[in-house]
Amino acid sequence: MRSKEENRKLITAVSQVYKDATVALHYETTFQLLIAVILSAQTTDVAVNKATPSLFASYPTPEKLANASIEDVISKIKTIGLYRNKAKNIIACSQKLVEEFGGKVPADRKQLMSLPGVGRKTANVVLSVAFNIPAFAVDTHIQRIAKRLQIVPLDASVDEVEKTITSIMPKETWNHLHHQLIYFGRYLCTAKKPKCDQCPFTKECLYYESEVAEKKES
Repeated sequence: MRSKEENRKLITAVSQVYKDATVALHYETTFQLLIAVILSAQTTDVAVNKATPSLFASYPTPEKLANASIEDVISKIKTIGLYRNKAKNIIACSQKLVEEFGGKVPADRKQLMSLPGVGRKTANVVLSVAFNIPAFAVDTHIQRIAKRLQIVPLDASVDEVEKTITSIMPKETWNHLHHQLIYFGRYLCTAKKPKCDQCPFTKECLYYESEVAEKKES
């Protein structure tokens, strides 16, 4: 069982593999960032970045998107996953922003999570990226890394992963760390065919121990 200090050193070392990582979504305003993050659920940032130029050209503000026809929004984002539900959510989100927040994206987690389509992960991304408020957003990449490197148990929930990592790492690292770990999971410790031969953390990795090392022995 690793100590908290040992896990802190491990996470810090992992973060340095992609130390210059930053948000990959394209946006010009806080509102556009919010919409892009909502759209990014269960799809890639690359796919979202291909869809949003047309969407934002037509609906650059909450006021415009709040009055959009769902058919037109669907036509602009139909290349990404769950586009029908996401179209409903981003229109409803825009309507609530206009009606309850004066068209401004709130810098408060509870208020953000009251918006349609916004869960804790999305709220944390917006808080950290748009407002520079310390927040650590856990996505599938970070869950995978935390479990493979035995920072959390295999059955840990998203909330448990967030709670564990934020209890280990200094608050001032959270905003950048989120992107660094995502890049590590996106480009090196991938879900399928991870690049274990390029990874400096195989000794700490449960996946390597159970999958790669066993194959070498057989």
